Amino acid sequence: MQRWMLTPGIRLGLRVGMPLALVVAAAGSYLADADRRGALVQQAVDLRESLEQRPEFLVGVMAIDGASADLSDAIRAAVPLDFPISSFDLDLESIRSAIAVLDPVKSVSVRIRPGGVLQVDVAERQPVVVWRTRDGIRILDESGARIYQIEDRKSRPDLPLIAGDGAQFAVAEALELFAAAAPLKERLRGLVRIGERRWDVVLTRDQRILLPPDDPVRALERVIALSEAQDMLERDVAVVDMRLAERPTLRMTPDAVQNWWRIRDIKESGQ
Repeated sequence: MQRWMLTPGIRLGLRVGMPLALVVAAAGSYLADADRRGALVQQAVDLRESLEQRPEFLVGVMAIDGASADLSDAIRAAVPLDFPISSFDLDLESIRSAIAVLDPVKSVSVRIRPGGVLQVDVAERQPVVVWRTRDGIRILDESGARIYQIEDRKSRPDLPLIAGDGAQFAVAEALELFAAAAPLKERLRGLVRIGERRWDVVLTRDQRILLPPDDPVRALERVIALSEAQDMLERDVAVVDMRLAERPTLRMTPDAVQNWWRIRDIKESGQ
């Protein structure tokens, strides 16, 4: 027996294993009663709730920075929280996702500030163009992302107008064209995307400048230079076709064509 008791495994079992087995047996005997188990669970729930409801863990207000008044209202509607609320009950990632899907929101971060403040920092999209489509009129930012929809063009006369399928994917190029067309600003009505690959510049008096898909800014600058030198766009020109850079083409208005034929007939009859 003495030699057996000197075995390291036996000594460890007696010193650690037996007390542990007694503790487990006692705990199992205590928890075998359903009422005792319920009381323990309730105590744990009460302890957790008492901790969560402590003043230092309560969030009492939402602060929104970087958003306009309309966007702030939309954010509060998208995240209807009943303050005060425990910070343990707030899913910050879900709140951020609910705000990020709003059209005017470019990026957003959500955090809990000291003092019980739910801080929402928003980078709002900036409107740069009006896009007219078959489904309505939309305001786009510089990336072509939709911000909001308007009822008519007169709601944002300060923004340039684009139209056509695929125009939202070429907003950056459209802005370059608007900058190049500054000398025609008083006559410029907008840009129309043709075939999702090139632009038409639409002017007053139903005049159009047909630009090529490659390097349209340079083509537009050539037309403006010719117009300034020879008053080309002030004449009875309906279309300036720049799709072939090596062979620009002018199309006269119907009245101008009729007058030209009339003058030609008069000259021929006179001869």
